[in-house]
Amino acid sequence: MKITLIPGDGIGPEVTNSARRIIDASGADIQWEIVEAGASVLKTYNTPLPDHVIASIKKNRIALKGPITTPVGKGFRSVNVQLRQKLNLYANVRPVKSFEGIPSLHSNVDFIIVRENTEGLYAGIEHNIGDVAAESIRIITKEASDRISKFAFELAKNENRNKVTATHKANILKLSDGLFLKCAKECGSHYENIEFEDIIVDAMSMKLVQFPQNYDVIVAPNLYGDILSDMSAGLVGGLGLIPGANIGDEAAVFEPVHGSAPDIAGNNISNPTATILSGIMLLKYIGQNKAAQKIETTLHKIFREGKHLTRDLGGTLSTEEFTNEVIRELLKQ
Repeated sequence: MKITLIPGDGIGPEVTNSARRIIDASGADIQWEIVEAGASVLKTYNTPLPDHVIASIKKNRIALKGPITTPVGKGFRSVNVQLRQKLNLYANVRPVKSFEGIPSLHSNVDFIIVRENTEGLYAGIEHNIGDVAAESIRIITKEASDRISKFAFELAKNENRNKVTATHKANILKLSDGLFLKCAKECGSHYENIEFEDIIVDAMSMKLVQFPQNYDVIVAPNLYGDILSDMSAGLVGGLGLIPGANIGDEAAVFEPVHGSAPDIAGNNISNPTATILSGIMLLKYIGQNKAAQKIETTLHKIFREGKHLTRDLGGTLSTEEFTNEVIRELLKQ
């Protein structure tokens, strides 16, 4: 099966190369089509998102992507936002899971944040009002809210999870968040075996820090989901351990949650785990569960033993050394 691979900027080429090598070693049936996007192609194409990148993803329908830097102050919209909107990748899925052997604030954490990906404040509709103010327009539609709510409940059903929590600020934003909440409640009424609850987003932040084990699937508008995802990463060891997926009806793009980290790029010290975990999500999505399980089992073993970790997790291994260790363990299976 052909998969689009976008190495990205900063540490992107390092972590995607690690994930690619490990996926190949797992025996997965994948051929990679490598295309470049981001700051690295700006001079060549005068855009960080060339048309052939979109064409490749549309053709292959699946992509693994490294973090991408959008040039600041040059009038370019976020590459990630453009990808999601052009490909209608309406569901952002970010699993948050603790690993035995990795220091974290809580153990036995295992929930998924489902974030609406195409509208809200991230629609990017804003303008200046003279030189005295700037205005952003926040759009919440019934269509998108119904769609993301159904996605969250279907995910809960397919993953054998018992509860969906909708987070919002409908007490203040009575029309926009009120619409989102109304859609989530209506959707939940069709899933008798899945509990539904709603929590105001500021209270949600506190409760996730205190009792993350109480949650299964959390569905949120765009901005809230983004903030809660990064905050939740801090519960389980950091952004280096959080994978992500952007899923639509016609395509899916898998990527780590962390950024391009240009300050450490090229030093061979980045943690590729989030990209490897994104690769595992990709493999499961395309039905190559055996390869996904092999990689997952190997990572759990390495983390549990705690002898071969990258520097951000308290170890001494470089990106390449960690990758080699995962492959060495993988080939034992």
